[in-house]
Amino acid sequence: MSEWTIEVDRGACLGTGMCTSIAPDHFRLEGGTSRPVDPNVDPDDAVIDAAESCPMEAILVRSADGTVLAPQL
Repeated sequence: MSEWTIEVDRGACLGTGMCTSIAPDHFRLEGGTSRPVDPNVDPDDAVIDAAESCPMEAILVRSADGTVLAPQL
């Protein structure tokens, strides 16, 4: 199974904590903004849900080949 990559634009992040509520194993708040616990993760629908739920679209999830999986623009 190919890993996904999680990126958080900390400049865009408002620190609402939605991602930490939806995918607590994958996100944490640090310094008032979100960051991935590990930028490389096994595929997990919770990561996609967190990215899709981010009000600022600050979370980017990519597949191993670089395809953007979320958010769907």
